[in-house]
Amino acid sequence: MKNTPFTRFHEAMGAKMVPFAGYNMPVQYEGINTEHETVRKALGVFDVSHMGEFWVKGPKALDFIQWVTSNDASKLVPGKVQYSCFPNETGGIVDDLLVYKVDDLTYLLVVNAANIDKDWAWCNSQNKMGATLYNASDEIAQLAVQGPLALRAMQKLTDTTVTDMEYYTFKKLTFAGVPDVIFATTGYTGSGGCEIYMANEDAPKIWEAVFKAGAEFGIKPIGLAARDTLRLEMGYCLYGNDINDTTSPIEAGLGWITKFTGYKDFINKAALLKQKQEGTARKLVGFEMVDKGIPRHEYEITDALGNKTGEVTSGTMGPSVKLPIGMGYVPAASSKEGSEIFIKIREKILRAKVVKFPFYKS
Repeated sequence: MKNTPFTRFHEAMGAKMVPFAGYNMPVQYEGINTEHETVRKALGVFDVSHMGEFWVKGPKALDFIQWVTSNDASKLVPGKVQYSCFPNETGGIVDDLLVYKVDDLTYLLVVNAANIDKDWAWCNSQNKMGATLYNASDEIAQLAVQGPLALRAMQKLTDTTVTDMEYYTFKKLTFAGVPDVIFATTGYTGSGGCEIYMANEDAPKIWEAVFKAGAEFGIKPIGLAARDTLRLEMGYCLYGNDINDTTSPIEAGLGWITKFTGYKDFINKAALLKQKQEGTARKLVGFEMVDKGIPRHEYEITDALGNKTGEVTSGTMGPSVKLPIGMGYVPAASSKEGSEIFIKIREKILRAKVVKFPFYKS
């Protein structure tokens, strides 16, 4: 197991540590519900240093990103971030990712921790145009400070204005006395906040500064378990659960990041365009339980007679919405809002209804 530059802080603060994506990571501190509500109401700090970072540089950088990702990166301007995915050649998704545009010759791709090696191999195999690729994943640490008070607290650590930053933007700035920190506002919790990218050697100093600056606002460290309940309440996909190598972006509801307009060509474009035009046999939906029971990953979705029609990809008792909620793939005919579906929980067939994302509305 790899450690992040923050591991000693987690252990000192009493975190329960677990193996995750090859890293020793904090799954919880005080408890999922308490940590979840801390982020919804104030601010909490996640160590997300396990995420992967690839630099794409040179005159062919945009050509490469346009080919390997589904979204239209030509729309990006310096300081903007875009959510996208790597389509594979068989209709599935290699990974979902963030694309940061620094300038016309420089982009940063942020990928999921469990997929770093797979994504790196994929990007290199698709780099026919000769962009310059560099895997900086082992050199960069990252904190996500999330919650409605996060930007106010972090403003204390920089002379650059960050409290008015728009969603999905970033700035390179001096933070806690450290130059060239990337400060972004992408978020994975639905409660606002920021992500702070730094060199590993600067991580301890920044951790201590972040907690000092946030003390008056009630800042707390938050584990991976609450990160999962927070993103699920927003209906955000988790790679490995809700999307994977066999799920297409169209059936996963990610048509909005799959752009077929203009000159852009990308991997498996023709097959995905056909799906968009003709529809898919199944769709990823959100649902709330009607009968009493909590849905979990890999529970069966069935018809009224108990015949399997799909599978729960993510499920929990939502701490903020106070309801058992989940996501899963169902036949297209059952995907409309209000449709009745059934979840098999401990051999019982329990009623649920399809609802629109997000579950949590701030």
